[in-house]
Amino acid sequence: MNTVLIILLIICMVMVVVSLVRGVIAFLKSSKLDLERDSDDETQMQLQLQQNRMMMARVKYQALAIVVVAVLLMIAS
Repeated sequence: MNTVLIILLIICMVMVVVSLVRGVIAFLKSSKLDLERDSDDETQMQLQLQQNRMMMARVKYQALAIVVVAVLLMIAS
């Protein structure tokens, strides 16, 4: 059981990092477009939506990782 939970925890941590990196990349793209001022509103909107989706995904994966750690601690004690 511990092995399954540890594997699940590692997967959650990897997903947190992936969603964080994707969100930061979307943020950097939108910042670059803001500085260049040659983007249309549709592109800006799409990048902002992607930022929000990635950051929400990061929060979900972090919450899941916390739950897995709590279960591991309950099993260990």
